[in-house]
Amino acid sequence: MKNIFRKLTGYGAYALGLVMLCLFTACAKEKNPMEKVKDLDFTVLAEDNIPQELKTVIEEKKANAFKVTYQDNGFLYICIGYGEQVSGGYSITVNDLYLTENAIYADTTLLGPDPGDGTVKKDTQSYPYVVIKTEFIDKPVVFN
Repeated sequence: MKNIFRKLTGYGAYALGLVMLCLFTACAKEKNPMEKVKDLDFTVLAEDNIPQELKTVIEEKKANAFKVTYQDNGFLYICIGYGEQVSGGYSITVNDLYLTENAIYADTTLLGPDPGDGTVKKDTQSYPYVVIKTEFIDKPVVFN
């Protein structure tokens, strides 16, 4: 056993140390940049609570699908519009809003009108959109 340690002095010990370091580093878990760090608290805003400047942007873009972010007074507003629809009665659900190491992820779904609902006007266009308000975090927003 003494002979092994004698042979590992100098460059041999250095080489063994490098091999051990490589082995231990390879076992370390790499972070997935898309892995959820935390869920974000948010509020879905009624039209009356949307900042006027943002309302103007939405009005200009609402005929087509859009994705917009807006920052004001320490808050981040995430806006998702689904463009012109052939009738009313649509709603939007926020499935998820969370933070990762590199970005904020926003996931929403457009829900169509209930076919059995007699109040839906078939020839009246609508422009469904949602405005999500959350704390400002200086990261890009990824829309799912």
